[in-house]
Amino acid sequence: MSVATDQSTNAARFAAALDRADRVAAELRRTAAERDRANKPPRAEIELLRENDLLQVQEPVEYGGDGLNYAQASQITRRIARGDTSIAHLLGYHYAQTRIAHLFGTPEQADELSRRNAEQKLFWGGVQNPRGGSSLVLTRDGDGFRLNGRRSFASGASLGDYLSVTASYEGELVFISLPGGREGFKPLGDWDNIGQRLTDSGGVEFHDTRVERSEILGPDPITGRTLTPYQTLVTPHWQLAFVNFYIGTAEGALEEALDWTRRYAAPWETSGVERATDDPYILQTVGELQSEIRAAALLADRAGEALQAALDTGPSLTAEQRAEAAIAVYEAKYLTTKVSLAAASRLFEIQGARATTTAYGFDRHWRNLRTHTLHDPVAYKAREVGDWTLNRRAPQFSLYR
Repeated sequence: MSVATDQSTNAARFAAALDRADRVAAELRRTAAERDRANKPPRAEIELLRENDLLQVQEPVEYGGDGLNYAQASQITRRIARGDTSIAHLLGYHYAQTRIAHLFGTPEQADELSRRNAEQKLFWGGVQNPRGGSSLVLTRDGDGFRLNGRRSFASGASLGDYLSVTASYEGELVFISLPGGREGFKPLGDWDNIGQRLTDSGGVEFHDTRVERSEILGPDPITGRTLTPYQTLVTPHWQLAFVNFYIGTAEGALEEALDWTRRYAAPWETSGVERATDDPYILQTVGELQSEIRAAALLADRAGEALQAALDTGPSLTAEQRAEAAIAVYEAKYLTTKVSLAAASRLFEIQGARATTTAYGFDRHWRNLRTHTLHDPVAYKAREVGDWTLNRRAPQFSLYR
């Protein structure tokens, strides 16, 4: 197959995946406010993603996936966010977590997990938040290992077919790919926040949970490794997921507000017009929001291209190339945070007081964004961008940067 033919085939598969995502987003949007109020674990929503073949889009075509790259998968996350921020959160995390084996695992581990992901349409939950409770500690036990500890903010973990887990082993960071429901794993069911209510982001505990050597990513020895710039792209992976479900939420919220305004809004009494859609104040506000959201979306696209270029470079990636990719993502993180939060609030200025009726649930957009944008302070992303721009000092790797 020629390069041109291969690219055309990939583009067709990408377009088909986006179409499926749009249909799912439309279905999610119809019941989003009701499901937000009910605050139940998102089992049915994950099944909807599975039924529409959205979980395995990054896996090779020969295994049953679509062969999409991470930047393309992030666009799917954005489309889902237009209908439901919580479910986009879960999907974006899932896409990032299924790539971890390709960064840290052996080729055999990465290939085996890709095959399972595609054939079984696995959903991945995450137990990785480095500030969420006590450290998870891995210790040796005979020919295997045991995992103990507690973590908060374990999005999707209670429902995951597989879990992507970070833990400490002899004082060093290790990544573990663990089947869900392993004995000793206990979801705490304590997630009841104002936003992202359907992300199943409660705490979890591990009590002497068995871990096999094959489930710890990477070759022997487990300790004494130095992370390469390529491997440290794990953090921009997560941050790009945030970028896309932030701006996707803003896009969907604006679309909902415009539809509601066309149907129900009234012009202000001194506007001099008969329809809300001709009110000059509303037109100005819509124009400002549309321009800001479009600009942030374009920066998000650029961030995806930059990260994908770094991923395509592979293990030969240099520290400077890693920094350039990370900064592109962090620029987008800063702007999408600011723009999406402002848009979710200002939309009520278009719609008017009647739109605050609880049955509509328009406030969920701001609650969802406000909850997740506190994940890591965006001021520090601005600081990292500034330090790179002014001093060429690259962000030092952590699970936040």
